[in-house]
Amino acid sequence: MLRLLSVTALVSCSIALAVPASAATAPLSNPREVAHFDINALQNPENITLQPGGAADVTFTRARQIARIGTDGSVSILATLPAPATGTATASGIVRAPDGSLYVNYNAGSQSGIWRVPPGGGTVVEVVALPDVKVINGLAIDNGEDALYATDSTTGTVWKISLRSGTASVWAQGTDLEKATVNSSGFGANGIKVHDGAVWVSNTDKGTLLRIPIGPHGTAGAATTVAQGLTAIDDFAFTGDGDTVIAALDYANEVALIRPDGTHQMVLTATDGIENPTSIAVRGSTVYVASGAYFTHTDPNLLLARLG
Repeated sequence: MLRLLSVTALVSCSIALAVPASAATAPLSNPREVAHFDINALQNPENITLQPGGAADVTFTRARQIARIGTDGSVSILATLPAPATGTATASGIVRAPDGSLYVNYNAGSQSGIWRVPPGGGTVVEVVALPDVKVINGLAIDNGEDALYATDSTTGTVWKISLRSGTASVWAQGTDLEKATVNSSGFGANGIKVHDGAVWVSNTDKGTLLRIPIGPHGTAGAATTVAQGLTAIDDFAFTGDGDTVIAALDYANEVALIRPDGTHQMVLTATDGIENPTSIAVRGSTVYVASGAYFTHTDPNLLLARLG
């Protein structure tokens, strides 16, 4: 039987408001690293969601922790997901519900599922078990439907989870969501968001951004490719300007701005301070970039930039 662990502690981190080596590329400007995480403590940020006051909540994937980064760069641990009965486990996607609860993806083989962290942190509770998933990765929330959507990167599946009933079902599958058949990174469907009547999904292996309309009865429509040529695309966020997207390109070590017509440009690179960016959040004119440093193995961090 699993023992639930709850940790609320303040951990130290070095804070830097360094002058960047470059000024990014318009419409982004003023990139600045506001928090650096301890790579030796497995503090690799994987996914991000925002609090109303501007603080960022992230998953430290290998440490199985949920952390809050304050506007001053301070880091506090809100909760730790349980240790697996065997093997290793990771935390991946995270979203915030209107009541302040956090929902987090937990990868632990047959013990995989989605867990809830109460507002302000505390004891974590399993919401739904997903023992059939291989690599549960991105997570999105549809407040209108009181539902979550999660990607399984290995099988190319989008799961839909009802928060009312605590049940999960396969919502979408298909070749557009699957990983590549040759030279695969192991990741097909990855980042996911609900936006303007559709579920949007990135495919890391294929470098694509997909749009899947939500039908009148909540069923999945046919997937269409919005953009392609996005090497190593991970998670992404909408800017608030229609369908314009900012996306993290993980092992490519870049951040891209994707326009509604599918064209894109790089707006942040390694010279701005990012290190294998994994996820993006946008609040007004501020862009948050979480860098996992999975391949550089140097400086996992949180970077902010101004959206012009």
